[in-house]
Amino acid sequence: MFLVGEALIGKEPEIAHIDLLIGDKNGPVGSAFASGLVQLSAGHTPLLGVIRPNLPPKPSTLIVPKVTVKNMEQAAQIFGPAQTAVSKAVADAVAEGVIPKDQVEDLVIVVSVFIHPQAKDYDAIFRYNYGATKLALERAMAGFPDIDKVLYEKDRSTHPVMGYRVTRLWDPPYLQVAFDLVDLGEVRRVLAALPDSDHLLIEVGTPLVKMLGVNVVKEIRAARPGAFVILDLKTLDTGNLEVRLAADATADAVVVSGLAPKKTIELAINEARKTGIYAIIDMLNVPNPLEVLKGLSVLPDVVELHRAIDMEASAHAWQNIPEMKALAKDRRLLVAVAGGIRVDTVGQALSAGADVLVVGRAITRSRDIRDMAEQFLSGLKQTEIDQYRIMTDF
Repeated sequence: MFLVGEALIGKEPEIAHIDLLIGDKNGPVGSAFASGLVQLSAGHTPLLGVIRPNLPPKPSTLIVPKVTVKNMEQAAQIFGPAQTAVSKAVADAVAEGVIPKDQVEDLVIVVSVFIHPQAKDYDAIFRYNYGATKLALERAMAGFPDIDKVLYEKDRSTHPVMGYRVTRLWDPPYLQVAFDLVDLGEVRRVLAALPDSDHLLIEVGTPLVKMLGVNVVKEIRAARPGAFVILDLKTLDTGNLEVRLAADATADAVVVSGLAPKKTIELAINEARKTGIYAIIDMLNVPNPLEVLKGLSVLPDVVELHRAIDMEASAHAWQNIPEMKALAKDRRLLVAVAGGIRVDTVGQALSAGADVLVVGRAITRSRDIRDMAEQFLSGLKQTEIDQYRIMTDF
């Protein structure tokens, strides 16, 4: 047996975060148990679990402090309320059938315990660590979470320390607001006016990048933490280098021109995958976007069908969207449409298969920015991801 459990319970500074292993004495968990007990390190001395002195639980349990113990007050928290909480949770897990009673002599448990340096309340330390250990044991024995739970929750969840969710494009359609402004003060004003939405993306337009550089992404993050930020570099050469610049600037996506050489596009896409950001090909002025995609050895995450500002009197070229999406075999290919998108053409774009609607001046130059953005968002007919969810510890 080699099982892993994790749980977080409580409020700072007494918050408890438990990581644990449970497994056979003659397996890797048993080896870790024995090694941990005899290989000591300053400030992280492992200790056997005891419910009270001279009464260890079964299965035998090793407690390992995560945070460096710097003084006797902190040592007393580990050797007192935390030690007894973990041990009592193990014993109760056996009493309640979570751990089979007939296996307690064959198993050992290694528990990693977090005690905040500012924790003071012994009662809270005990209760939180008891609850977290018990929950982690239950999860370990049940194999929680299963892979379906992980895949369902991975883009819906917010890490409490990080404080915001990292947005991924798994729930189209989206509204992408293009900032082709060149004044940082105006950018901040528009950002402040935009509504909060799981389906609103921020594009750093090419003029804005040319004026302020790639680090303008960090200015946007300061105003809207957790936003999905697209850096529109329209890369034509040195694909891997420019994608790396975008990733280092904390962009979530980077735009490469469909007019770039095939090798440049492929280098950019591969670099984007290495750095964990999205690769977007902008097909502005590309005569046959479908043929460009067919000629690539690796597909982007998003292809943008872009009608130039100077060509907005011409018709949209959206007829090949289904064929483009059909090219993607192993992953989803999203299609964005840009150039003169208005509230009254949202339905037409979505019916053609668009996943992302790119809107610039219609929102950023609107007299009522929030209202106009909300009109576009309403046209997507999308429910906010967390609107009806109650976030719990499962």
